[in-house]
Amino acid sequence: MIPDWLEALRAARGHEPVALVTILSTEGSAPRRAGTRMAVTGGESIGTIGGGALEHQAIDQARRLLAEPPGSWRVQDWPLGPLLGQCCGGQVRLMIEHVDADPERWDWTDYVERRKPIATFFNDGKAPVTRFPAEHVEAGVQPPLPPRSAKPAKGTIFIEPDDRRPERPLLMFGAGHVGVAIAARLPRLPFRLAWFDSRQNRAIPGVSLQDEDAMAACAGEAEDGAAVLIFTHDHALDYRLTAAALRSPARFVGLIGSETKRARFLSRLKEDGADASRLTCPIGVAGIPDKHPDVIAIAVIAQLLTLAPDA
Repeated sequence: MIPDWLEALRAARGHEPVALVTILSTEGSAPRRAGTRMAVTGGESIGTIGGGALEHQAIDQARRLLAEPPGSWRVQDWPLGPLLGQCCGGQVRLMIEHVDADPERWDWTDYVERRKPIATFFNDGKAPVTRFPAEHVEAGVQPPLPPRSAKPAKGTIFIEPDDRRPERPLLMFGAGHVGVAIAARLPRLPFRLAWFDSRQNRAIPGVSLQDEDAMAACAGEAEDGAAVLIFTHDHALDYRLTAAALRSPARFVGLIGSETKRARFLSRLKEDGADASRLTCPIGVAGIPDKHPDVIAIAVIAQLLTLAPDA
């Protein structure tokens, strides 16, 4: 998934000035972590460094910097409590730069898209920073920015953290109302969706139409760390997919249904010698009585987001 700020930089390139705001480091409690970025143009901001007064001030400074030559940059420490009146109580170090649209200075964005760490080299004074793949930095030459210095000294190299979350593989079987509601909410969330249905009348964008044998094979091949959601139109197919998914190393196997359905499936799985300890049925965080598909979708996504980030 391409970060919002990177899409914005590419869209603005050569068309309008754009500034990049990067959290270089944090101390104590802070709304976002190091590596978080947002892009700012004269009319909008894309992404977020945590909102509130910090983000408001950063956007204002970024737009002021757009009046200066491309390549200009500033680094500043922001105490969130005494200076901004936020309750976090920590400190955030921001770098704000007027991004140079020179194509030779844009190669690093392709590297970011491929999830490779980037090194930023601070030149003298306000000269544009130089970015290059961090793998080109010699071992041991990775000094962090001094936490409270006015600005990085010439020659400082900063290895930029990657703020993107790992995407958990999500196999979803069934393109009914709940499946559609879940899929609609997944963009910008840390999941990599593969969506299946066996009904030819469910030709919905994003759905792979497969026969039942192919669907069962896919469920049985779920990778380690994946989440599997099962809510097809047919209980017999639900059982076949559940048994197959439980034979895989999937991190989570979720089945839509009542406590009665759960009891029947558990009894059959035991007879078939399947380990049902990873089966979650009903699905969704507990305590939400509403059964509307949109509500179920939110409850299920919330449940998946509670899984340990081991994908």
